Amino acid sequence: MIVGWNIFAWVAVITMVLAMGGAVVALRSKEYNRVALWLTLVAMLVLGGFIVALGITLGRPPMRTMGETRLWYSFFMLVAGAITYARWHYRWVLSFSTVMSTVFMIINIARPEIHDHTLMPALQSVWFIPHVAVYMFSYALLGCATLLAVYQFYSQTDIYPAIDRLVYAGVAFFTIGMLTGSLWAKEAWGEYWSWDAKESWAAVTWMLYMLSMHLRLMGKTDKRLCGIVLIVAFLALQMCWYGVNYLPAASDSVHIYNR
Repeated sequence: MIVGWNIFAWVAVITMVLAMGGAVVALRSKEYNRVALWLTLVAMLVLGGFIVALGITLGRPPMRTMGETRLWYSFFMLVAGAITYARWHYRWVLSFSTVMSTVFMIINIARPEIHDHTLMPALQSVWFIPHVAVYMFSYALLGCATLLAVYQFYSQTDIYPAIDRLVYAGVAFFTIGMLTGSLWAKEAWGEYWSWDAKESWAAVTWMLYMLSMHLRLMGKTDKRLCGIVLIVAFLALQMCWYGVNYLPAASDSVHIYNR
């Protein structure tokens, strides 16, 4: 069976309905609700199944274009929301993660960014799949942590234990992503690090998240300041992911793969 972007709109709608159903059930129940989690898990299976089938059709990992990485982010955002809900039972977290996942799926419906099936030589590396997958998972965990930080601003509820753990896990995976990326760069371009636009923003993002972690570990810093640093770090993460593509320096980056 050939699976392509032509059916993604249907896949996205089914995923959204299931995930939103889980979010609504979670909001209506004051206690942890397994039905909400199962609906979210089925939504993840639908979207994850499409990603796998698309990869089989393309004959390569669907990680080359921004549209393809948005697929992974939408998927991992649902995963991060489900993990947070299962661990800390915050009723509203599935609503937040579903909304963010839905936004990226809608962008993909409007701009799937279809390219041919081939991979340029730089992407034909053993480090390609783990690098992109680990990064997307870290982005989702850090995105979920940012949603919790924003919620805390408005609710004045101390949910920092959950935020802390999500940030620690997200930064750990982000660091692994940088390490696998440097190994990939050495294999593809002969250098571990070249300080182009994407790598520079990755370093800025990593340092901002490390700052947020150190501020929390110090214990004497105002929690609102920690939240602000966390939000700024997430904005830097957006620059690292796709914002650099709109900078003048992007034309000289080795990380442009759509040419």
